[in-house]
Amino acid sequence: MSFLANLFGYILNYIYSFVNNYGLAIIIFSVLFKLIMIPFTVKQQKTMKKSAEIQKKMAEIQKKYKNNPEKMNQETINLYKTEKMSPFAGCLPAILQLIIFISVFYLVRSPLTFMKKVDPQLIEQYTNEIIEADSGNKTAYPEIKIIDVKGSEDERVSINMDFLGIDLGKVPTQSLNDPRVYIIPVLYVLTTFISTKLTMNLQTKQSKKNNEDVIILDNGENKEDQNDQLEAMQQMNKSMAYFLPIVSISIAIVAPLGLALYWLISNILMIIERLVINKVLQVKEETQKNAE
Repeated sequence: MSFLANLFGYILNYIYSFVNNYGLAIIIFSVLFKLIMIPFTVKQQKTMKKSAEIQKKMAEIQKKYKNNPEKMNQETINLYKTEKMSPFAGCLPAILQLIIFISVFYLVRSPLTFMKKVDPQLIEQYTNEIIEADSGNKTAYPEIKIIDVKGSEDERVSINMDFLGIDLGKVPTQSLNDPRVYIIPVLYVLTTFISTKLTMNLQTKQSKKNNEDVIILDNGENKEDQNDQLEAMQQMNKSMAYFLPIVSISIAIVAPLGLALYWLISNILMIIERLVINKVLQVKEETQKNAE
């Protein structure tokens, strides 16, 4: 994680050297990073669609070998080999997102270490001075505190954290009397809700289509079971649509606002990206069907 945080730090600091604003640098960094990740995102979307197609074929295998579990497992393995796809392909994007999430958190939590590359001894010295001046009280984000206290005195630890009148170094739970600290987390939660709903709707739509195809394959024999499964999945999606924003706000209010800003911009870009890529893939799919 530290390796990626260091790499992201070099990029963020390079952008900052031109714009001289932490918030603007984070926005540009987010856009550039999203552009770099587009090929992976497109591949993820294609993987999701291919997984849906494989589910249809698996339904045929399950029906054909329902009384022969061993043969069913073997045919399932052969199916994935034929389609040149791993059963765990859907897990890789989630793992990658988690790694990026932690790396960016490291970067925003310790911008002097990963972004400004400040001497660790100087960071330790200033940290001890601040703790001593504050009657021994420690902070969860010492480098943010150093920027706030020592930034005006020492250019080496100075970062312009002001973004549209909002101090991106502030932590909402530590600045409850400042209403401005709520703006970014609230917008972040709203975009998380929209992004989650969009994703769930796309998945439900695809699953509904798959469900209809499976019913046709089964000659309607298991229609009631298939409908029950679809209803259960839709209910789970609704729960997730509310659960994720709650988790999001729980994290956003205890982290520096710079992190919430990165998440906010990423959410906005993700919403646009998913709509555009899904539309492009749909057009491509329809074109292929018409050609056939």
